[in-house]
Amino acid sequence: MNIDWPHFTPYASLAGGVAIGVATALLLLFNGRIAGISGILGGLLRSSHGDRLWRVLFVAGLVLAPLAWSIVAPLPPIQVDAGWGTLIAAGLLVGVGTRYAAGCTSGHGVCGLSRLSLRSLAATACFMAAGFATVYVVRHVVGA
Repeated sequence: MNIDWPHFTPYASLAGGVAIGVATALLLLFNGRIAGISGILGGLLRSSHGDRLWRVLFVAGLVLAPLAWSIVAPLPPIQVDAGWGTLIAAGLLVGVGTRYAAGCTSGHGVCGLSRLSLRSLAATACFMAAGFATVYVVRHVVGA
């Protein structure tokens, strides 16, 4: 393993982690909701009128945060080392996985684990193991 020391950003990463933790805690404290992106977005598509505003604001924050950051510092370049077919297949698999797991990585990995949820521990262990296996197969078996 090689660390890209010139681009190693522990303070920015720590600040981002703290911001995510504070945001999820505030959403749970003031709204009684778990900050799982798939649940928030899915609920936005089928929500009642009274439940829509906070979901729209949450998703808008996800979209606007990088734009706000770009005022302070340049955004890192986007580099995707996969074709459209791979991206579409990966997106569909993630979508199916979040439905089977009753939540996404943010809902289970960030919020569920912090609440000591055994269901979230099992889900997080499964999606991490699937990710590890996928990387191994793609890099060492298929040879991409």
